[in-house]
Amino acid sequence: ATPSMAAERAPVIWIQTAQANTAAVNSSEPQRGQETGLPIPRFASLRPDQVNARTGPGLSYPIDWIYQRAGLPVEITAEFDTWRRIRDRDQTETWVHQSMLSGRRGALVTDSEVTLRTAPDAEARAVARLQAGVVGSIKGCDGQWCEIDVGDHSGWLTINSIFGAYAGAVFR
Repeated sequence: ATPSMAAERAPVIWIQTAQANTAAVNSSEPQRGQETGLPIPRFASLRPDQVNARTGPGLSYPIDWIYQRAGLPVEITAEFDTWRRIRDRDQTETWVHQSMLSGRRGALVTDSEVTLRTAPDAEARAVARLQAGVVGSIKGCDGQWCEIDVGDHSGWLTINSIFGAYAGAVFR
């Protein structure tokens, strides 16, 4: 199976403890991972070229498919011991070992074609044209634009043309 074939698989239902659900509902604070204390969800990227996507958090769970793209951005949606549940661009969720993830922010171009620009301005000079599916790394975002490295090119894309940063995100 591949991530794009996720609808053909039987759904997996994960049940949290009542305590975890109550804490998330009653708190005005963002949800935090039980293992790291970092925000949930949050973006990360795949570290190696091949990452086993498992049906559950452990080696005893079967491999559902294998991601084959280092740098691909994913959202971490849950933590269990050394395992992270991730969600990809297709909204498919699976489990991977934490060692397969990098804190480096990746970007996946989601629009059919976008222009990488020299500055965060729609009128700035074009650096390159990127097609949907191109993967790069995010240097930072200002809430509307993200500075991205793609191969030998560096420039700016609108935040809503990529998967890898939340709308309005500001970071360096």
